[in-house]
Amino acid sequence: PISCPENHRGPFPKQLVQIKSNKDKEIKVFYSITGQGVDSPPVGVFTIERETGWLEVTKPLDREEIEKYVIFSHAVSANGQPVEDPMEIIITVRDQNDNKPVFTKQLFVGYIEENAKPGTSVMTVNATDADDAVTVNNGIVSYSIVSQEPPKPHPQMFTINPQKGVISVLGTGLDRETTPNYTLIVQATDQEGLGLSTTATAVIEVTDANDNIPIFDPTMGTVPENEVGLEVARLHVTDQDMPGSPAWQAVYRIKSGDQDGAFSITTDPNTNDGILRTAKGLDYETRNRYDLVVTVENKVPLSVSLGLSSASVLVLVRDVNEPPVFVPPIKRVEVGARLGTEPPADPPLPRYRMGSDPAGWLAIDPENGIVTAAQPLDRESVHAINSTYKAIVLAVDNGVPDATGTGTLLLLLQDVNDNGPTPEPRIFDICSRQPEDQTLTIVDKDLPPNTYPFQAALEHGSGTNWTVEIFGQDSLVLKLKKELEPGEYSIFLKLTDSQGKAQMTEVKAQVC
Repeated sequence: PISCPENHRGPFPKQLVQIKSNKDKEIKVFYSITGQGVDSPPVGVFTIERETGWLEVTKPLDREEIEKYVIFSHAVSANGQPVEDPMEIIITVRDQNDNKPVFTKQLFVGYIEENAKPGTSVMTVNATDADDAVTVNNGIVSYSIVSQEPPKPHPQMFTINPQKGVISVLGTGLDRETTPNYTLIVQATDQEGLGLSTTATAVIEVTDANDNIPIFDPTMGTVPENEVGLEVARLHVTDQDMPGSPAWQAVYRIKSGDQDGAFSITTDPNTNDGILRTAKGLDYETRNRYDLVVTVENKVPLSVSLGLSSASVLVLVRDVNEPPVFVPPIKRVEVGARLGTEPPADPPLPRYRMGSDPAGWLAIDPENGIVTAAQPLDRESVHAINSTYKAIVLAVDNGVPDATGTGTLLLLLQDVNDNGPTPEPRIFDICSRQPEDQTLTIVDKDLPPNTYPFQAALEHGSGTNWTVEIFGQDSLVLKLKKELEPGEYSIFLKLTDSQGKAQMTEVKAQVC
């Protein structure tokens, strides 16, 4: 590669290297160049003398803009024919120390706990330099501390790693109560500390050490049963450390008395109180009193050896009137002479009524909850889905206020052969001269064995003009026996299921 220093003062054009072809002793050779800095942006940085082959630079170069150019030289004869293959020429721009280091920020802020030991890291400052830090040391930055304010308890409380910029504690005696912060002027110098320099400010905040434990105020709470996420009590503590600091912020834990996980406790970020809540609904009938032991500590460990602060919290569960509970909540019953429900599990026995009876088929005794059929039940009704009729039964207690429990009654309706088979569709068009066979579907709302196999017969003289035969499991075919005058004809079709249930249906034929 050809090396060219950046920021050269000239005069320009300045010769860099002479390119020669091996053919120039035999014939006249003319030279040209192409590539970046020639005919590609930035255009015109390099030129070549056509007859001598001297490669020249026309203006100062800047390594921080472009550190390397790749161009190609060409050699041709007088008639323009190439005498050599194009040759790649790499021109590297040699760095000069023309850029000062630049800090990534003008103000750095770090935190260190009071009484921190020497060697403890506080923060890292960082500066960059656009110059070359690989082949020369122009871009290698070295860090130093210029000044410290205030200079107490002594003027060198901190040190900085020259290569990494890590500021660490050097002296002892950091005390937040006497000196809550320090201001350092830090310097970054390139050429490993011998070149150009710049400065920035580093502010170090001294934080409070946790040397005081929180102390509880006594607490008691009452909560109604069945409430989830309800605030039971607020536990207040006092802490002598700096308000808002990690040494002041409280962390609460339930140590004992909550084996079932019925409670949770969190910290109010504003007041530092512990908020005790129910994690699930409590049951007064099962347990009406909880004796909890709650401990508190800070977010950061204590800097001195002290025990945890704890408190006893008495939680009383208040009884509320709960709705009756059906056992089981859903009951499946095959319909017989009498339908009944189980009584609810929450005595005293309540009064019963129907909550949902879409077809109005049922009646319920308000005293004992016995359900009976008030009207005939129809399995084929739209109210029965998959042979099941769904009803809702309500039980209302006499509490203040009263409470209502809900039970579901599923009646499984047995099929009886109460529907005769019918054909569909019941009207069709047919051409008398070229009659097509008419296939009808046999519909029976009952279930097997009250359905197929079916029998078909033509009644009231319909057999004079038509024939019928069963096709497959649930189809039949009507055929026209002779040519008829155009008009509408009635076909009386009798279908019988496998149990002998028959149904006569009139089918209309529109003959054209």
